[in-house]
Amino acid sequence: QVQLVESGGGLVQAGGSLRLSCAASGLIFSTYSMGWFRQAPGKEREFVAAIAWTSGNTYYADSVKGRFTISRDNAKNTVYLQMNSLKPEDTAVYYCAASRALRLIRTMDGYNYWGQGTQVTISS
Repeated sequence: QVQLVESGGGLVQAGGSLRLSCAASGLIFSTYSMGWFRQAPGKEREFVAAIAWTSGNTYYADSVKGRFTISRDNAKNTVYLQMNSLKPEDTAVYYCAASRALRLIRTMDGYNYWGQGTQVTISS
């Protein structure tokens, strides 16, 4: 049974930082590309960042480029999202997801497994 468990969310002031983690089990982690998505209240879930199974390639939404960094540790079956210079508009539930695709994907239908999400709230 595949499980993706996010952690690290919380409440921070604008300009602050958070590091999200997503621990995976039940799959061969090193063979999956991993992604982060987020969903704000009343809005659709949107792509944030993705990292290839080799960690060589990453892909970011324009809204987070230069502020967020995705990384992975295949030895720990964990993917991370370092979020700096946070803004109130970054407030959302953040989800990690795993994809069998060989290329980086920014659409939800490209991902096979999802976590339950972790809340990130940025105060102004």
